[in-house]
Amino acid sequence: MPTPVNVAVIYYSSTGTVAAMARAIARDAEKAGAEVRLRKAGELAPQAAIDSNPAWAANAKATEDIPEVTPDDMIWADAVIFGSPTRYGNVTAQLKQFLDTLGGLWQAGRLADKVYSGFTSSATAHGGQESTLLALYNTIHHFGGILVAPGYTDPTKFVDGNPYGTSHVAGQGDIPVGEQTLTAARVQAERVVKFTRAIKAGLAAES
Repeated sequence: MPTPVNVAVIYYSSTGTVAAMARAIARDAEKAGAEVRLRKAGELAPQAAIDSNPAWAANAKATEDIPEVTPDDMIWADAVIFGSPTRYGNVTAQLKQFLDTLGGLWQAGRLADKVYSGFTSSATAHGGQESTLLALYNTIHHFGGILVAPGYTDPTKFVDGNPYGTSHVAGQGDIPVGEQTLTAARVQAERVVKFTRAIKAGLAAES
């Protein structure tokens, strides 16, 4: 019987691009045999700002059923896949706010030895995708986490071209998530589940 694997997909999305990517990654991780929790970071923006952007308001409505992430989701997970649109080459304040609540778990060693990976979106091809994922991965190093990026481990990765994680160029929110991004999401999700299972089984065997 395969080693059971718990994967938390934790994301922030304003206008819906990263939300669509998160759903795809969660679905693909489930297909790969993982137990999955899909969780969103809590919103920090005022309601007036959300209401001023129809796409933002529509995404808030469409994702009402997705629970907000809590530190307990981090404890439960064997692997965590974080998603955030880029904000000036960094993760969003909403996701960073959640990460900043994890100090107690970090001090207790509860974030170490888990698998981590990330995905992102930007308005343009050079709008900060790589720097956003690298900034996120700096946090993973502090956790003592095991980084599993997609790399160029599948022929399709030479098409989308981002070895750091699944990424999507969304324009002004008018470029929907398509097959190239969905394929990258599948490759990443399957790779995370594969190596999480192997690592978890190996640690269990050693103990």
